[in-house]
Amino acid sequence: METIRKLFAPRDLTEGRPLTGITLFAIPLLLGNLAQQLYNTVDAIVVGQYIGDDALGAVGLAGPIINLMIVLFMGISTGATIVVSQYFGAKDRESLSAAVGTTIMLTFWSGVIMTLIGVVFSRPLLLLLGTPESMLEMASSYLVIIMAGIIGMAFYAILSGVLRGLGDSVGPLLYLLVASVLNIVLDIGFITVLGMKTEGVAWATIIAQGVSAVLCYRKLNRMTDVLDLNRHTLKLHKEIMRRIVQLGLPAGMTQMVFSLSSILVQSLTNSLGPNVVTACTAVMRVDGFAMMPNFTFGIAATTFTGQNVGARRMDRVQQGAKDTLWLGLGVSTALTICILLFGRQLMNIFTATEQIVTYGVSMMQLLAVGYIAFSVTQTLTGVMRGAGETVIPMWISIITTVIIRMPIAYLWAYLTRSPEFPAGDPTCLYGSLLTAWLLGCLMTVVVYCRGKWKRKCDWYKTETTKTEGSEA
Repeated sequence: METIRKLFAPRDLTEGRPLTGITLFAIPLLLGNLAQQLYNTVDAIVVGQYIGDDALGAVGLAGPIINLMIVLFMGISTGATIVVSQYFGAKDRESLSAAVGTTIMLTFWSGVIMTLIGVVFSRPLLLLLGTPESMLEMASSYLVIIMAGIIGMAFYAILSGVLRGLGDSVGPLLYLLVASVLNIVLDIGFITVLGMKTEGVAWATIIAQGVSAVLCYRKLNRMTDVLDLNRHTLKLHKEIMRRIVQLGLPAGMTQMVFSLSSILVQSLTNSLGPNVVTACTAVMRVDGFAMMPNFTFGIAATTFTGQNVGARRMDRVQQGAKDTLWLGLGVSTALTICILLFGRQLMNIFTATEQIVTYGVSMMQLLAVGYIAFSVTQTLTGVMRGAGETVIPMWISIITTVIIRMPIAYLWAYLTRSPEFPAGDPTCLYGSLLTAWLLGCLMTVVVYCRGKWKRKCDWYKTETTKTEGSEA
């Protein structure tokens, strides 16, 4: 019983070997991301095999729009994780309680606003993107239902981020596993038993996410040994809200840039034909597995750095960055090799259409090296964010996505028009993405090595100035 209690307790990452702490923290994260990706993949498999290629493409079309709508939540989640981890590392119970309460209320009000906006603008956005006629109705019904239940998705994403900031990566994993199993059961039931189409997948998703959100809140409410959730803390504390927004806004802007660029690239994808749209949807499901270690170790780096910055242990931050980087590279490389070896078999899970399979395999082969480079980017960005530097990663994302990827994608498509590909060679979609990832990795490494991100910690800046003065 004591062992189980410790497993579910917040993990203090300011003590012990950094490699051990990061590994124990990251394993549940990695398993959680695997579960998340598995049930997203099951969505795609069920849709592709039981409804058809057009339905699979329709679900994929909704993805960039959903990501655009939830950028506000991504910003809140990032800001909350940083603030919570730093207060936890500093052992400041009062501020920690206020931060969690503020996060919950901020999530509620922003969720209400985004629900209204999402439901109203879902179909117009699909029309604006030139969604193929054969996919429009299925994409629209799927998207409207997801937007109607987006507040549950928001609460899970943000509250699981708060739990991770407290060093608890096991709780979010278990709740995600519950959601995954529930989602899969509901998927199969709604589609094969009730005869629903993409709307069945949407209902399954929002119900499962809502259940996981309730479980996260229940866990936080029971953590009375660490924080207090009551009428005094469950309100918008202005100063803490300002700090969460200040730290999270650049991350939200980064996600918004990604989402807007994805929507613009989706417009290019739509022009290349339904088969390319469906192939991209399948590739993105496989892509999620390759990206898992990247995002996992990025989150681990943020939490580890945040706690140790709060505890004023910059020496542990630098060692933790090295350990996390090696862990991320190792796992990412192994997964990338598997995808290269079994790419065709993976595509066959989603569809039997040979042209779609061929497109998908060539896209995955093109992205292989990029996954490893992106692992470096995510880890080092996670360290900088944990220290409070969220602006520089934002600018790197804007440069690589807007200035590099999008122009290359459209120019590549224009220059490769032919009788076989009237709108351009589909390679343009992922060749441009690979270029952006590689250049983004280079820029991130340069910024990290320069070390100016450390000055986001006021105490570190003060101590450095004192040291320099004494040496003089």
